[in-house]
Amino acid sequence: MDKATLRQRLQHVGETMYHHLHPFHLRMHAGELTRGQMQAWVLNRYYYQSCIPIKDAIILSKSDDAAFRRAWRKRIIDHDGDAGVGGIEKWLQLAEAAGLERDYVIRGHAILPGVRYAVDAYVNLVREGTLLEAVSSSLTELFAGNLIALRMDALAKYYPWLQHGLAYFQGRLTQAPEDAAFAFEYAAEHATTPQMQALVIRSLQRKCSLLWAQLDALQYCYVEPGSMPPQPFIFQPEAQ
Repeated sequence: MDKATLRQRLQHVGETMYHHLHPFHLRMHAGELTRGQMQAWVLNRYYYQSCIPIKDAIILSKSDDAAFRRAWRKRIIDHDGDAGVGGIEKWLQLAEAAGLERDYVIRGHAILPGVRYAVDAYVNLVREGTLLEAVSSSLTELFAGNLIALRMDALAKYYPWLQHGLAYFQGRLTQAPEDAAFAFEYAAEHATTPQMQALVIRSLQRKCSLLWAQLDALQYCYVEPGSMPPQPFIFQPEAQ
């Protein structure tokens, strides 16, 4: 398929599988989540955020192209920070705005097992796949810009107590489209056969499934049916 057709196929994946459609996100954007449910989301999502630069470091290690590595390492700086504040620190600011203690979030003891499993599976997907598969799994950023804009509006409208913690989303409004454009150009250039193009699409589908699985765990434990896992230290909203 040509480049435009590949882009259309990827867009279809986003329109049908991206986690903006998940019931947990739909509740969030309609202002239907409680403070405790929002805290649970912020806390559990931190584990995903903290693993993003690890994932990107693995991708760097797979490439022998210095130009690619120079371009991709921007993502690690965006999250870990360099001269300025990175995305992980900004997410911790969101957690503090939500009423969570910074050290409590960083320790990660309260993360749901289902969320941890899904995030670890994403890191393993990148670790075990080819460079093309690893890069293609990041193509969810093609759809992230619209979701971030929607989320910022919803958080400001329905969860005003989070207003001092929204710097992460403001930064990603520009970072995500830039990252998505680079990753798509790489995938389009290097997927030179129908089989490789199919691999690009499957990698995106797998990433979408793992994002969805994180929200499945939150929905099951904190919304309905509200069944908590037996592990000790799991976050309990009423205890905060």
